[in-house]
Amino acid sequence: MEPGRAAGLLLPLLLLLLLPALPAAAPGDFDPYRVLGVGRSSSQADIKKAYKRLAREWHPDKNKDPGAEDKFIQISKAYEILSNEEKRANFDRYGDAGESQAFSQHQHRQFHRFHDGFYFDESFFHFPFNSERRDTSDEKYLLHFSHYINEIVPDSFKKPYLIKITSDWCFSCIHIEPVWKEVAQELEVLGAGIGVVHAGYERRLAHHLGAHSTPTLLGLINGKITFFHNAVVRENLRQFVENLLPGNLVEKITDKNYIRFLSDWRKDNKPHVLLFDHMPVVPLLYKLTAFAYRDYLSFGYVYVGLRGTEELSSQYNINVYTPTMMVFKEHIDRPADVVQAREMKKQLIDDFLSQNKFLMVARLTSQRLFQELCPVKKSHRQRKHCVVLLTGEGEKFAEAYESFLTFAVANTKDTLKFVHIYNERQPEFADALLMDEEKYRGRSAVVILERRNNAGKIAYKALEEAWIGSKEDNFILLDLLDQLRTDPGLLSSETVVADLNDELAPMFLIRWLYSTLDYISDCWDSLFHSNWREMMPLLSLLFSALFILFGTVIVQAFSDSSDTRDSPPSEKEETAAKTEKNDTSFSKESNSRIPKKGFVEVTELTDINYTSNLVRLRPGHMNVVLILSNSTKTPLLQKFALEVYTFTGSSSLHFSFLSLDKHREWLEYLLEFAQDAAPIPNQYDKHFLERDYTGYVLALNGHKKYFCLFKPHRSGDEGGTLGLCEDYDASLHVEARGKPSCSPGSRSIKNKLHKLSFWMERLLEGSLQRFYIPSWPALD
Repeated sequence: MEPGRAAGLLLPLLLLLLLPALPAAAPGDFDPYRVLGVGRSSSQADIKKAYKRLAREWHPDKNKDPGAEDKFIQISKAYEILSNEEKRANFDRYGDAGESQAFSQHQHRQFHRFHDGFYFDESFFHFPFNSERRDTSDEKYLLHFSHYINEIVPDSFKKPYLIKITSDWCFSCIHIEPVWKEVAQELEVLGAGIGVVHAGYERRLAHHLGAHSTPTLLGLINGKITFFHNAVVRENLRQFVENLLPGNLVEKITDKNYIRFLSDWRKDNKPHVLLFDHMPVVPLLYKLTAFAYRDYLSFGYVYVGLRGTEELSSQYNINVYTPTMMVFKEHIDRPADVVQAREMKKQLIDDFLSQNKFLMVARLTSQRLFQELCPVKKSHRQRKHCVVLLTGEGEKFAEAYESFLTFAVANTKDTLKFVHIYNERQPEFADALLMDEEKYRGRSAVVILERRNNAGKIAYKALEEAWIGSKEDNFILLDLLDQLRTDPGLLSSETVVADLNDELAPMFLIRWLYSTLDYISDCWDSLFHSNWREMMPLLSLLFSALFILFGTVIVQAFSDSSDTRDSPPSEKEETAAKTEKNDTSFSKESNSRIPKKGFVEVTELTDINYTSNLVRLRPGHMNVVLILSNSTKTPLLQKFALEVYTFTGSSSLHFSFLSLDKHREWLEYLLEFAQDAAPIPNQYDKHFLERDYTGYVLALNGHKKYFCLFKPHRSGDEGGTLGLCEDYDASLHVEARGKPSCSPGSRSIKNKLHKLSFWMERLLEGSLQRFYIPSWPALD
């Protein structure tokens, strides 16, 4: 046995022998009131205030005192006890401050003093649990149960969290520590949340999260927990956090759809943000930002290196070498605000977006939006007034709205917010302000209001005449706003308005469907990942019932087959059996290489089935993809079916074809990672679209992110075989059906796949060269 391993086994035994001799910590040694410096009658607000002050003072990252770490732990423990009314009452009655935890820490410190007195050489024992040697970077991420429930879960609706469950006596936790530290720092800078749960001290929280072993990594988003089950490497953890995010956060924008995207502000009532960058995939920073601001903004991404974005870049004068972010509001011909930086930082993006969360004249579509745009006044110096245009939908009211928008752009101030509302969609709100007066019926009106409290009480003043957008209307409104600066009593009318309807909320059926899907997903995860130990009795009972059921069916089937064998066959059945036997023997002689499956399933790889057929392909499965064009589709599919037909017996192989006319850029992006692939031309080269990739075959491993490449066979006598057509076996059927082609050049096209069957044999042997990629690109 190696000396290090022997020492590792002897030291825990030595520890067990020494622990009984160590002095026990008295319960009265730890007083949380004394630690926080508060009295026993202090309120929760005083306790929280004292905790924040001491935590800032003694945090190990800010206080370099040697005892700062222990002091900070005592402060956190004291706050944990006093912030929980049950624990506080227990301490007040019995002096119980969680001695089990404090005692273990005290024993740990006593052991170190005993350890230091005997001069043990810890480097010889390779014992990594000394608190002085352990990395303390996780301490700022430590989570407590109340903190998790009250702060982390609500915050997960703004950003995803990556949480690690660890413990003191966890060897695997030490192995993943370098990767975890690197990824945690990287993701935190990008805007993701990081959390660490110590299972020894926070068993309640660990059990609540469903963690039954350490280390356990999980993700939290929108209050939902997802467990991480892959190898702990940097790329897997980044991809895990990225997969937590919804898939429709950022839309890919090109010359074809940018006008439609920017014009959607009328429908979703949000400013639209475009990020111009030279990265082929959307950066994770941008996805996290889109998730945080999804309730206020719509996000699009423009890959400036992609063909089809030249008009867009020229329209807004984009510098293709510098990342540029633009926000568009009511006018799509020019951005409302722009920011450029060589490296987009989270703080820069947050400052930029927080100033552009609303349209110039936002439509009040919910009570939440009304409260944000028109907050309740807190003092005379913090008055916020809203100028509301109450109008209708359609071309009839377009002129009045455009005039109001122009006025709002010219008179924007911090103390004024310009909004509008559709009377038909918010009838109660409109009736409370206009009193159903006849002069406003079927016309637009402008009201200046100020919210007085959260119960719906407002002070307001309506323009005496309907708003038609004339110059006289503009002068009247401007004069009222000038008077309002010096005379707050101008808003002489008061009323109480009901909460606004949520116009953009999904229908009840859709909400019910989403809730059902979330519940099914939670049950699935709970059954197979998080709580499988609790489900073992139920699973055992279920599988026992299934075993009995299927056993009965099998016994019954064998008994029926034996009865059938005993009865003599009829003359018709005997004749049919002989005929079938002859046909079978003929088939075996002529098609000895053909497997039992009578056809080759070749499906087209599109953006609809791309995720299921490649990105989330099960481990061990591969998708063999043929590259073809519209002109070569039929002959190449025929030859491809003949070459791969003998390999269709393997359930781990899937066969597809990809249209070169539709997805050339996707293919060329992959071929850039092939070391021996043909050089990829520059996209601005005049021969860019002339490169012929028909006949290429790629074996794609979606789980491990690599592919193998087959290049078309080039024979020297192709010119002499033009006009010939290979025989096609009628027993082979391809899903993409088409009429067999015997046109000139069909033979030369089919010769491209010559020796593909030998390449397939090497693929199954695992002897082909593999080309790895960081992630699968999107198939647009």
